[in-house]
Amino acid sequence: MRNRTKHYAIFGLLTLLLGLMPATKGSAEDLQLPQQIIQSVSSELQQKLQDKSFTKDFAQVTQFVNGVIYPHTDFDKIAPLVLGKHWKTATTEEQQRFKHEFQTLLVRTYSRAFVEYNNWSMRFLPLETLNEATKTMVKTNVLQPHKQPVEVNYRMFLSNGEWKVYDILIDGVSLVTNYRSTFNDEIQTKGSLSAVIDGLAKRNAEALAAKES
Repeated sequence: MRNRTKHYAIFGLLTLLLGLMPATKGSAEDLQLPQQIIQSVSSELQQKLQDKSFTKDFAQVTQFVNGVIYPHTDFDKIAPLVLGKHWKTATTEEQQRFKHEFQTLLVRTYSRAFVEYNNWSMRFLPLETLNEATKTMVKTNVLQPHKQPVEVNYRMFLSNGEWKVYDILIDGVSLVTNYRSTFNDEIQTKGSLSAVIDGLAKRNAEALAAKES
C-alpha cells in the first residue's frame, strides 16, 4: 500500500505542476482562488513541457520546477508535519538540514515526473464556501485514458494573504502521513535523525549527479 501511495503521491504533486485543465468546469473565472492558483501554476509549466529540448536538460528542469512551486508550497509547515514528534527533539541545525534535503527530494521527484508524464487531465470538484476560513481542501479527480479516475485533494492554508499547499491526499491517503511513517521507520532503524538526514543528502546528491551526467 505504501509503495502505491508514493507512486500516486508523485503523480499528485505532478498535477500541481502540469497544466491539467479542468474537464468539467469551463473557465478560470468559475474556480475559486485556491483552485485558480493550482490551475495557474499548472498552465505555466505546461507551456514548458511542450519544449522537448527543455525537458532533456534535467538540471534546468529541476531549477525551473523549484522556482515555480516554491512560492505555492509551504515547506516550513510541511517539514515539521513530516517529522512529527522528531521535529521537537531535533536541533535547529537538524531542522534546517532536514527541510532543505526534504525539499530537494520533492523537487527532484517533481522534476522526474515533469519529464515523464504528460497525458493527464483534471476535473475540479466544487469547493466548499471559504468565507473567512484560513484552510481549505481543493478536491480534484485526475483522469487518464482507459484508467479509473484518481482522487487527488490538496490541503491548503492562508499564509500572509497567500494560499499555499501543505499536504496532498491520494485516494484519501496523506502524503505527509506517508512520509512521516517512512522517516519514523528510518530513524528507528538508523538510530538517529542525523543519520537519516545524512542518508537523504547522499541519495539526493547521487540522484542529481546521475541525472546531470
